[in-house]
Amino acid sequence: MDNKSQRFQKVPVAELDPEVRKNNFQEVCLGYTKAEAIKEAQRCLQCKVARCRKGCPVAIDIPKFIHGLANENFKEAIESLWEDTSLPAICGRVCPQEKQCEKNCVLTNRGDSVSIGKLERFAADYAREQGWRLEGKKPANGHKVAIVGGGPGGLTCAGELVKEGFEVHVFEALQRLGGVLIYGIPSFRLPDDVVEAEVENLKALGVHFETNVIIGRTVTIDQLKEEGFEAFFVSSGAGLPKFLNIPGENLNGVFSANEFLTRANLMRANDQNYDTPIKLGKKVSVIGGGNVAMDAARVAKRLGSDVTIVYRRDQDSLPARAEEVHHAIEEGIHFAYLTNPKEILGNDQGWVEAMKCIKMELGQADASGRRRPSPIEGSEFILETDSVIMALGTSPNPLIAMTTEGLETEDWGGIVVEEMGQTSREEVFAGGDAVTGAATVILAMSSGKIGAQGIKNYLLKE
Repeated sequence: MDNKSQRFQKVPVAELDPEVRKNNFQEVCLGYTKAEAIKEAQRCLQCKVARCRKGCPVAIDIPKFIHGLANENFKEAIESLWEDTSLPAICGRVCPQEKQCEKNCVLTNRGDSVSIGKLERFAADYAREQGWRLEGKKPANGHKVAIVGGGPGGLTCAGELVKEGFEVHVFEALQRLGGVLIYGIPSFRLPDDVVEAEVENLKALGVHFETNVIIGRTVTIDQLKEEGFEAFFVSSGAGLPKFLNIPGENLNGVFSANEFLTRANLMRANDQNYDTPIKLGKKVSVIGGGNVAMDAARVAKRLGSDVTIVYRRDQDSLPARAEEVHHAIEEGIHFAYLTNPKEILGNDQGWVEAMKCIKMELGQADASGRRRPSPIEGSEFILETDSVIMALGTSPNPLIAMTTEGLETEDWGGIVVEEMGQTSREEVFAGGDAVTGAATVILAMSSGKIGAQGIKNYLLKE
């Protein structure tokens, strides 16, 4: 293959064999080697008008960090990344680049985009292996900020503010930091040690972390204000699961994806040495078609079940990342498309034994731009299953809004914010799933950057 042809084809990245990985929780994608990363980085055209950067929710200077990799200056690459993101190893793994930065790459006019996500991951992993730390902190400015929630939005906001000289305290309800990065995303997509290393970077920079603190229960925002905190960023996520409200959802063997993934990830239910088992059946049905549905299905597969994803639209309408769908298919996950549950059926002991479903057809497009599914009369059938996992999205927990006077929320529970993340309480800012409902990690990170700028403007009167 000549050099011109190579310009339009990605350097492939190694992955664990599906027959091996479906039986363990090791990371599926093995990442680029040094030589592969350099070769892939040299495909970048270094466009003067970087369309790729316009597609990045956190506005990473993509040509700049790739330039460092292409010239084997890995320190330049990671330092460039750290200017725009505190969590590059996470971004490089779970961000849907194919729908954002890579979608805008000019090379897609002739072939494959540059593998921006895989290069970001390489730069971050190389820096971790070398022991390099996030740097560039301004002198203390005397202002004290509280971050509610240690997930991607909260960690991003904390990183941005601490670099600007703010005293930053992060309050996390659970015993481990990372939020959905730890308890929601399985380790075969995002290993715990990667998240922990990013958190350690923030600790080394000066961020204070307190776990097992439930804002609204352990302490309120108003009480923290009395302790000297001048501004707040609420990024408490959306942990309240949604259900279909069909008969049989209260049977034993019905899980929300939140509960299922938390038990498997945070409480080590996949490890026989931990006393937090998951009683799964031989046949598991996962309802939904997003990334959480793929995660739940692939975890259930690794726990020994035969798994079917039940989705009411067709394959082309799946909202999950194409990479995750591809990996699920490789690992032997079944898909029941154009299918919707009507009732979960149980036995005399109250356990799931089957699910009544109906076939669907796609009609006109709805507000999301996707064709609206509708049931086909008389097409009901019984799907044999003994466990059901609902992966239908989540909404914010109302606790913080209930305990914070004057905090305006939407009817469905999301916190109302202005352009820079400011809420109806001028000193309180918010972002992530607590504002939007369930969304992507990178959008939560984007809101963390915006909220940090809003807090900076507010406290420094800029």
